[in-house]
Amino acid sequence: MIRYLKKGKSQDELNVSNQNVKEIVENILADIEKRGDTAIREYSEKFDKWNPKSFKLSKEDIQACYDQVDEQAIEDIRWAQTQIRNFAQIQRDSMLDVEVETLPGVTLGHRHIPVNSVGCYIPGGKYPLLASAHMGVLTAKVAGVKRVIAAAPPFNGRPAPAIVVAMDMAGADEIYCFGGVQAVAAMALGTETIEGCDMLVGPGNAFVAEAKRQLFGRVGIDLFAGPTETLVIADETVDGELCAADLLGQAEHGTNSPAVLLTNSEKLAHDTIAEVKRQLTILPTADIAGVSWEEYGQVIVCDTYEEMVQVADELAFEHVQVMTEDPDYFKRNMSNFGAQFLGPETNVSYGDKCIGTNHTLPTLKAARYTGGLWVGKFIKTCTYQKITEEASVVVGEYCSRLCALEGFAGHKEQADIRLRRYGKS
Repeated sequence: MIRYLKKGKSQDELNVSNQNVKEIVENILADIEKRGDTAIREYSEKFDKWNPKSFKLSKEDIQACYDQVDEQAIEDIRWAQTQIRNFAQIQRDSMLDVEVETLPGVTLGHRHIPVNSVGCYIPGGKYPLLASAHMGVLTAKVAGVKRVIAAAPPFNGRPAPAIVVAMDMAGADEIYCFGGVQAVAAMALGTETIEGCDMLVGPGNAFVAEAKRQLFGRVGIDLFAGPTETLVIADETVDGELCAADLLGQAEHGTNSPAVLLTNSEKLAHDTIAEVKRQLTILPTADIAGVSWEEYGQVIVCDTYEEMVQVADELAFEHVQVMTEDPDYFKRNMSNFGAQFLGPETNVSYGDKCIGTNHTLPTLKAARYTGGLWVGKFIKTCTYQKITEEASVVVGEYCSRLCALEGFAGHKEQADIRLRRYGKS
């Protein structure tokens, strides 16, 4: 039996909030498309109190950021980027072009072709989320994208030094300092001074995620990434203190970041609730994490692993942390998740920051149909075909008859003209 010891906001409440976000974003995008740079400046001033001479950072601006970051921080960024680059390269190397003769004289194949230009959004409103520079910019470069531009909002009234350094070290071709919907719109649609991109990637808040949703089709997107979701699946092999730390560690992302405990132990459920309450009295980010837990946090108790898998797949959460006696059971049986973190030794923060996997992951149940950001997201798998005259006659006979079945006279003639030219008289 599945029991809820704690629930968050109702779906009706969430739907009202989502509709408000949708309308705000729709209006901003329409305005930016109409007025370009002027609108970008107005929204940047309104939302971020930021209106510089140029949103694009110069070489001097970038160097000034390096000068503000200490050597240990630069070395830490370099180490993290090395891990992410290594795994991304392994993934890229696994994507092989193919060419095969499927019938005598019929050659079919595919090529993996990188997208030409990508805009990477790096969140930085509440926190300077420099790790997103590794995940977007660096991964795009490993994929072979020719032009990668990156944007992040100002932090404390200026470009966030560590983010800018991370963007530059990751290989960004252009770096901009602006945020929110206006940044996403500028990179997607272009303005008088900014050349638009073919694709948008990167996490963000509800407004950024909605902007990407509305722009999808005009440009490509990686996935719907934001707000952050975390699911802790645990049993009595771990304790409430560890579960609470892992829940609050992600709840601090924002006041609308769902954090859910899923367990087969009612004792662990109650212990975790008590620990969350205690840790919120000492956590420096409790003002954010506390609201998130109160309004979006859930505690769900099941009787069996099978029920836990059922609930987890229904949630289809971004992060799934498994701390059970048999974590591999969930690796084998779960199908809907952004990324799994197996065993108490690992955690979401490792994946978020530096272990090598990508932290841009599907939210809002998008894990039902897509995985997270990886080099393959930046690559188009494009097919080709080539056949001999003899093979054209063989294929053409089938194609002609099949076109006739569908009533496509023009399609049929494409086959028939080759039958007349290449067939034996």
